[in-house]
Amino acid sequence: MSDIIETTNEMDVRSGLILISDSDTVAVSLKDLHAGETYMAGPFEVTLESDVPFGHKVAVTDIVEGEHIIKYGQPIGHALSAIKKGQHVHTQNLKTNLHDLIEYSYHPNTAVLDKFRDIKTDRHFDGYVRPDGSVGIRNEIWIIPTVGCVNMTASKLAEKASLLYGENLDGFFAYTHNMGCSQLGSDHETTQLLLKGIINNPNAGGVLVLSLGCENNNLDNFKPVLGAYNPDRVKFLVTQEVEDEYEEGLKLLKELADYASSMKREKVSADKLVLGFKCGGSDGFSGITANALCGRVNDALVRQGGTTILTEVPEMFGAETLLMERAVSEEVFEDVVDLINNYKKYFQRYNQTIYENPSPGNKKGGISTLEDKSLGCVQKGGQAPVVGVLGYGEHVKKNGLNLLTGSGNDQVSCTNLVASGAQMILFTTGRGNPFGSPVPTVKISSNTGLYNRKKHWIDYNAGQILEGKDFNDVADDFFDYLMEVASGKQTCNEMNGYREISIFRDGVIL
Repeated sequence: MSDIIETTNEMDVRSGLILISDSDTVAVSLKDLHAGETYMAGPFEVTLESDVPFGHKVAVTDIVEGEHIIKYGQPIGHALSAIKKGQHVHTQNLKTNLHDLIEYSYHPNTAVLDKFRDIKTDRHFDGYVRPDGSVGIRNEIWIIPTVGCVNMTASKLAEKASLLYGENLDGFFAYTHNMGCSQLGSDHETTQLLLKGIINNPNAGGVLVLSLGCENNNLDNFKPVLGAYNPDRVKFLVTQEVEDEYEEGLKLLKELADYASSMKREKVSADKLVLGFKCGGSDGFSGITANALCGRVNDALVRQGGTTILTEVPEMFGAETLLMERAVSEEVFEDVVDLINNYKKYFQRYNQTIYENPSPGNKKGGISTLEDKSLGCVQKGGQAPVVGVLGYGEHVKKNGLNLLTGSGNDQVSCTNLVASGAQMILFTTGRGNPFGSPVPTVKISSNTGLYNRKKHWIDYNAGQILEGKDFNDVADDFFDYLMEVASGKQTCNEMNGYREISIFRDGVIL
């Protein structure tokens, strides 16, 4: 995988500071640093004027009041007051440059786009080829309630079926939620689209759609949204219409188990892989290690003809032009503009500040402004061309990097990725999070301390990059690991039984 495009400079990890880009005016601390200590940051010798916590920023040059502060080679805000070389740079002296809606124009980065013209398919994994040509990396039976009223019924059916029929499958799982009734208009439609997308995810060899019968999202209402389906793969049960829903449900689950268990793993080209990307609880290293590592894997998979999905639209604000200039056409560029501005308008509809970000945990970890967070977040997208923009529940249609509408909330955004066809989610974190989605959710720590503390949460340690490991070697190793996961190796969320969905809600509940 030597042709991966680098997303960050190689770093001198022997110092206590990292300079990400040669043009940066701040460096990032590798440990808790103290006033009076002297370190090298790239070409800069910096004597600290104040204490700087682990993962936080320090000025490598004098910065005048109002001047842009540069990180990742881009402005992350401006100085609220004069900042001396060696001072801690954070929320006390740094403020966002961002404001409301922006007009954009299309300026394609042809140099980057040209680097992805050639596709080389020489990597493979062992997956389940479905009759429609899609490929699953797991062969599971999913029970999807149309409404929260039958959540416990779904969970009990999954337990019973696992004991009776689970021997030749990867498991029976119920994905419960609290939507599907008392919703109005577009909010109700969004729930239906997300459920449709989840049902169609290829990791499910079979699906039982479980209905109460009197809900807004009853089967007469939902089936037209679901559209065409394979009756061998998707079964339906209305619990109000049968005497014993467990007896009837187990009969249908047995049929689904017989159908799905006939499918076996076979060698499949990596161009059939769909990876979703998510970051949760970022710290000052997320954009340097874990997200940048995902960016290299993203580029590598796209070079193999594979598909990737980047979401968390509010965490694109401030870095969106880097994605817009990689749009493969003006039409796609306009779709990206609509993606960004429509989400800003969503904030405005509720009279909320568009740039009310980062979170308290992000700030504690060293992230100061939304630009700071977003520039690190979009590192997961590498430099791959943006080929399309997806709505809620819309499955990917084009190989390459796709942008997906949706919030930055961990549970909601992972659910959105599953509903758009991701067979695996790469979830980077600097703070730690045990959450898992219906598909293998690979947790990547941005620092080794987190990895060592939470090995039952974390699958891969990107913090080793800070310890002198060659970035290309780590990227090669990580790509190999992902092929193992695609071929059946379990992630921590799977081993621990952490599997949840959360349906996005935006409307009145009756």
